[in-house]
Amino acid sequence: MQVKIEENSTRGWLNGFVGMVIFSGSLPATRVAVLSFNPLFLTAARAAIAGLFALLLLWLFKQQRPRGDQIFSLVIVALGVVVGFPLLTALALQHVTSAHSIVFLGLLPLATAIFGVLRGGERPRPAFWLFSIIGSLLVMSFASVQGGSVSLTGDLLMLAAVVVCGLGYAEGAKLSRTLGGWQVICWALLLALPVMLVASLMLVPSSLAAIRLPAWISLAYVSLFSMLIGFIFWYRGLAQGGIASVGQLQLLQPFFGLALAAGLLHEPVSLQMLATTLGIILCVAGSRRFAR
Repeated sequence: MQVKIEENSTRGWLNGFVGMVIFSGSLPATRVAVLSFNPLFLTAARAAIAGLFALLLLWLFKQQRPRGDQIFSLVIVALGVVVGFPLLTALALQHVTSAHSIVFLGLLPLATAIFGVLRGGERPRPAFWLFSIIGSLLVMSFASVQGGSVSLTGDLLMLAAVVVCGLGYAEGAKLSRTLGGWQVICWALLLALPVMLVASLMLVPSSLAAIRLPAWISLAYVSLFSMLIGFIFWYRGLAQGGIASVGQLQLLQPFFGLALAAGLLHEPVSLQMLATTLGIILCVAGSRRFAR
């Protein structure tokens, strides 16, 4: 029995790691895509494409429909990670670089933990809130010292994106215990599919010939990997290895994201940005330690 538990834990960490790496490319890919696509079209199109593949998966594996009491949680997941986070980040990346926006992802594990407290009824120790406040102050300080080099609108949109994504992660992680890992994101995508499909058709760019290849590749990435495949690994990892332990892999996401932004997009990554990201990660690690 102990060996089986350890094997599940190892598989959970591996699946979670793959999911985290896939998510790390989301903001750089979105940054490339919004240079050619309207943010509203990008949000609707990526959800519609992923939703069609989710429908195919659910049909192929003949999954039973969610229970009535699970629908509300699926709606929260859909609003958080299918609609809210993609739309808010796409809007934000019209104002800031992906490297700048990635710093805000350092707060995502903390947001997930807070919503885990609110939705799961956990009672963290006082030290949890201390690390939470310090991490938030680091983010606000970083945004303020940038002065006119970045947009306040972009920063506020990124903070909102972190909040709704944290809610979607926490709700999806809780639901995966009863519904299954990959089924959660597939059913959430299917719930949003009718609206997203109609919206994407209405918002199609007037001249598709003017869209360059990098934008199409980025759309494909955020649709298939960020919106579907990444969540299959991520939620499966959470279900196998435990939400609290595997969820800590999110702490590595800003580093991978900054590396992609610098290596692929040649965006500047300052020492201040790296130091702020490291400080946020340390605060989130401390808050997670005292979450229970």
